[in-house]
Amino acid sequence: MAGGHSLLLENAQQVVLVCSRGERFLARDALRSLAVLERASLVVGKDGFIKAIGPADVIRRQFSGETFEEIIDCSGKCILPGLVDAHTHPVWAGERVHEFAMKLAGATYMEIHQAGGGIHFTVERTRQASEEELFRSFQQRLQCMMRAGTTLVECKSGYGLDLETELKMLRVIERARRELDISISATYCGAHSVPKGKTATEAADDIINNHLPKLKELGRNGEIHVDNIDVFCEEGVFDLDSTRRILQCGKDIGLQINFHGDELHPMKAAELGAELGAQAISHLEEVSDEGIVAMATARCSAVLLPTTAYMLRLKQPRARKMLDEGVIVALGSDFNPNAYCFSMPMVMHLACVNMRMSMPEALAAATINAAYALGKSHTHGSLEVGKQGDLIIINSSRWEHLIYQFGGHHELIEYVIAKGKVIYKT
Repeated sequence: MAGGHSLLLENAQQVVLVCSRGERFLARDALRSLAVLERASLVVGKDGFIKAIGPADVIRRQFSGETFEEIIDCSGKCILPGLVDAHTHPVWAGERVHEFAMKLAGATYMEIHQAGGGIHFTVERTRQASEEELFRSFQQRLQCMMRAGTTLVECKSGYGLDLETELKMLRVIERARRELDISISATYCGAHSVPKGKTATEAADDIINNHLPKLKELGRNGEIHVDNIDVFCEEGVFDLDSTRRILQCGKDIGLQINFHGDELHPMKAAELGAELGAQAISHLEEVSDEGIVAMATARCSAVLLPTTAYMLRLKQPRARKMLDEGVIVALGSDFNPNAYCFSMPMVMHLACVNMRMSMPEALAAATINAAYALGKSHTHGSLEVGKQGDLIIINSSRWEHLIYQFGGHHELIEYVIAKGKVIYKT
């Protein structure tokens, strides 16, 4: 095929690049306004990478003799980067709708957890489920995320807690990574909770002596690819010392540190993450001022989860303080049985309303900065030549409608494209 170009998106009202100079993240003043082209076109090559972006007439002349597998007329519409969900727990069996009723009646997260519910309930069901059952439900959840515009998603294990079930979950994530169109960043989260019958120290020893060496071996053999290591650093779960030991051990086998910190109690997790060279820390509802400064200095991203604070009625993370101090702020859905939300457009809306972020800040947090939190902002998170052709087309002449219309993404998103291939259209 002449020129080997696969896809031409023509004459969009707006193409939201987010970045235009190869930035790996956006912070401080760079978030005031995002890079946007008016009446522009975009070309994705057969290899799935972006080949050209520019004014519609320039692109038309440049590619006048070319043949494309698909041409989409984007007149009056907007093209945005595919959304990046930087924090999810999408592999599990056993829903917890009954616990939602308990929370509405006044029970706290930790009260449910200590009564054998919460993570422990899901662990029991996930241990009993077959690998095929877990894959089928996981695949359906990824489809829902994709239809809401997500093209790169972080996926955690963590509902096994024993080596056998953690590996079962990671195999499910690996299979999805190989077979599905959505891009996946895989996270080992064996330290999501302390298993029944063990102390935190014993659980940490098991992870360090048994789980992580096995992961290293499976990675070397090419059986399972894991990108990140996570620990739930929290009072009554893993203390600072156990968290440090596990994260350091994970880093030593080549995993990026990306962990839950300072959610329900101030733990100095942000300070620890900055010291260890963490790529990202999630939650941070209870982060200290010193922790915020440490994260900004270390370029450790903050993955904020507006759904969690909303559903658990926690105090909101201090997004404004973090942004003002120069922290790289990213967003995630925290999809899990406790916070059942697939939609990054709804997450962005909540971030704007409840955490007082601007719309450009929220979009950057759900694209380039979320990709940075996963160590993938060199290939994902913005529309720039040479980056992966992951994008969405919305039926609106202004990109802000994706955030403004709360729950309106099903009607707005017309196309979701991954690696230059249309993976969803209305």
